[in-house]
Amino acid sequence: MTTEHPITPPPELVKELYGLPQMGAIEKAYQAGADQELEACLRLVEIDGGEDAYDFARYIRAARRPKPPSLKEQALEALDRMDQFPTADDQHIIRRALEQLND
Repeated sequence: MTTEHPITPPPELVKELYGLPQMGAIEKAYQAGADQELEACLRLVEIDGGEDAYDFARYIRAARRPKPPSLKEQALEALDRMDQFPTADDQHIIRRALEQLND
């Protein structure tokens, strides 16, 4: 008899992890577990916390899981680094941003 742990990856994530290199899969798995644990804790705060709990949970979520910068923001940061120490990643980011522009 197996007991499913409350923090198990969804089937879609398991499929995705098998396609990643070993280090990428490990990092993504850790992140997914941490994200699920944070969401479970914040749901408890929202359920048990009273009137201000929802805003408090939103504040914690935003502080602990900030949105990644947009491609435009990444390209502008990469462009700023071009006169100092440009990397292949910087060039790739700028290329991706330019390719998304309409002609």
